[in-house]
Amino acid sequence: MKTFKISVLSKASALALGLSMSASFGVFPQQAKAQQSPPQVPETVEGRIPVAEFVKQPNMGRVKISPDATKLAYVAGRDGREMLVVLDLETMQELPILAANEARESGDRTMSEYRWIGNDHVVATVISRENLYGQLADFRRLVAFDVKTRQSIPQAWRDAGGDAGAILHIDHDKGKYLLQRDSVANSTERWGFPEVVEVDVSTGKFEMVQRTNPVVRAWVADSDGEIRAGFNSNPDDGKFRMLYKADGERNFKTVYNEADETWVGSVPTPELFIPGTDMAYTISNHDGVDKVYKMNMKTMEIVETAFETEGFDVQGIIPSKDDSKLVGVRTFDGTMRLVWTNENLKTVQTILDETFGQDKATIVDWSNDFMTQVIYVGGLERNGGYYLYDLKSGKFRLLNWDRTALKDAPLNPVKAEWYTASDGTKIQAVVTYPRHRLGEKNLPVIVMPHGGPFGALSATNSTEPWNQPLAEQGYVVIQPNYRGSGGYGKEFVKIGRQPGGYGKRMQDDLNDILTEYGKKGIIDPTRACIMGWSYGGYAAARGAQRDPELWKCAIAGAGVYDMPMMNKWDSKNLGRFSSGFQATSEDPEGISSARNTDGPWAPILIVTAKRDARIPMEQAETLVANLRKSGKVEGKDYRYIVQEQGTHNLPYDDVHIQWIEEAYAWLERFNPAYIQTDKTPEPSLMDFN
Repeated sequence: MKTFKISVLSKASALALGLSMSASFGVFPQQAKAQQSPPQVPETVEGRIPVAEFVKQPNMGRVKISPDATKLAYVAGRDGREMLVVLDLETMQELPILAANEARESGDRTMSEYRWIGNDHVVATVISRENLYGQLADFRRLVAFDVKTRQSIPQAWRDAGGDAGAILHIDHDKGKYLLQRDSVANSTERWGFPEVVEVDVSTGKFEMVQRTNPVVRAWVADSDGEIRAGFNSNPDDGKFRMLYKADGERNFKTVYNEADETWVGSVPTPELFIPGTDMAYTISNHDGVDKVYKMNMKTMEIVETAFETEGFDVQGIIPSKDDSKLVGVRTFDGTMRLVWTNENLKTVQTILDETFGQDKATIVDWSNDFMTQVIYVGGLERNGGYYLYDLKSGKFRLLNWDRTALKDAPLNPVKAEWYTASDGTKIQAVVTYPRHRLGEKNLPVIVMPHGGPFGALSATNSTEPWNQPLAEQGYVVIQPNYRGSGGYGKEFVKIGRQPGGYGKRMQDDLNDILTEYGKKGIIDPTRACIMGWSYGGYAAARGAQRDPELWKCAIAGAGVYDMPMMNKWDSKNLGRFSSGFQATSEDPEGISSARNTDGPWAPILIVTAKRDARIPMEQAETLVANLRKSGKVEGKDYRYIVQEQGTHNLPYDDVHIQWIEEAYAWLERFNPAYIQTDKTPEPSLMDFN
């Protein structure tokens, strides 16, 4: 195939390339293919896929290519745990380098992130959850893996505090990077404050670059490795302070020091510096929704709007490999998307859209010269896989399916839709329709409020991936971005944080789904359950307690059930100001399900994680104790499950599978997906054993 440069591709050549790409699909040699484990889903999936298959660790994910495109790193599911793997693209040999839970018996070790440093080192952030003075606490450390020597190298562990895991800048050519870490200096004023060191990745040795500052809790560097800004948010008075060092100057100056009493303001902090200037790309809701701005950091003046999505919050920016340029933006309009500003990446995305269809292929990563790219092909309609795209040859090579057992199995259709709450507010929801029952009316429904509550749930969101396994069993799954959710501007967030939001009006938004979708004939509102994790767990328990007549059952995981107790815990651990943003209710006792256990309740499944460092297990213990005191019967009115090795994030296959299987069993008991009056017979369950 003819060699080409993507910068000069015409539309006609892109279409021609698309045809040739389709013809050149292939898999890697047999040794790579053999790593895929049976069973394989047939091309036409007529039966139901079991719920567990959707929540197992992906076989390939979080893929990153080395700067010179000779190697690939990715996270793979191995024996129910995450494994960081390096693949040599010439020999196709795999090198497993880190198991996420290898110290599970002594603590809860997970890997949160990893980066290439140069072409021969992968640096992973390892989090160890330990008991510190009676409280669970996370310790972050970096470990480098030399792919040539196969040695692991601790990175700047000596004299590091609890957090030593934030990389601020990478010099790939020199194999050095800037690391922000908590100090353990003898000065009580500076103990625990962040310092910045330069680390040699090959040895783990380091030198001081930026000492601690008593008003700085986080530092930011520019693309030259110069520390340019520092931030601090006071947990007690809510003041956000920013120090800035102008281009060519030696000293920092305070350029911002204010408090936001509404908890919805967004200070335009520098996300990406423009080299040789005082200009930076920032994200702020200054104009009501989050936009990308060019801003003079010295004067704190907005120069221009660089990118916006009308009516929706921009989710983030994508920098170049050297952090010197803006190459793309993460957007949201009910679906998370990547919009490329770099012409090379923009051209490739056009080719992908013309070849596979809109929103069916995404650029995941690329080499320094842009000529080798990792592409994910899949979407809302089918499970997908990762491909290596060589722009010189125009060929794609299948690396692996993200879930090997599912391959490219069809998914249950997902749509971002709007409904009107009872007070007239427009609410967007992610709705997943069961593929075996398309066109059927009056279906059973699961309302699934997301966690946070202040994030946004997207049609492509994977942090709460329970819509697909439950829709597969025959339920319509509706995940609303109720008021207070992010993504829709600060006013939408604010109305959820007002008194009367938590546990009341926000709860009404969930109830209104049954009315609105019931009117359309899509669901049967008398066949409804509510299910969620974290804030979703709070909302599920509150629904079971406040509105038992609406819900056949409730499923609550890692939730808050006693708001005064939680506010007290937050105040102690996060600060007086920080605790306030969780709920500004005028009636914290009244919106606490654990304090209102008398009277009728919908049957509720309660799941808690013993190692949960965000929501103390005491929340669930208090709810269960009070349910017993009120005469509720375990096994009939409620079921209580303690996950001994679980955390707030369901990190392992066993705890994640337990959660979804117990949830499905509870649903089937109180709100079965198929009943005798249904028009569509229940498809048989596929055997994956």
